[in-house]
Amino acid sequence: MCGGCVGTEYPERGTTCLEGGSFLLNFVGCAQCGRRDFVLVANRAAGLHGGEEIVTYDHLCKNCHHLIARHEYTFSVVDDYQEYTMLCLLCGRAEDSISILPDDPRQMTPLF
Repeated sequence: MCGGCVGTEYPERGTTCLEGGSFLLNFVGCAQCGRRDFVLVANRAAGLHGGEEIVTYDHLCKNCHHLIARHEYTFSVVDDYQEYTMLCLLCGRAEDSISILPDDPRQMTPLF
């Protein structure tokens, strides 16, 4: 992975967890060939590990195939919530949790 290709290493992305694609605003250009072009997604693998879905792939320079970053996305169901995480030098770090119930108990206001 190459910190010279990105503006900010592991930027904080809040709840934005990407299962595919690239955060191009953080790509400043390839440290190897010097070009700023699209980023390829390669070596994509998805599988279940211990009840958790894990998707991994590499971000590569379109021109010279230099490895910019490795991307990891996870999805799991814990209790009554869908849990998402993302960790990538280019795309950043993020976590999200969404209730599987029609009304999220965390969002309900007390009646008294």
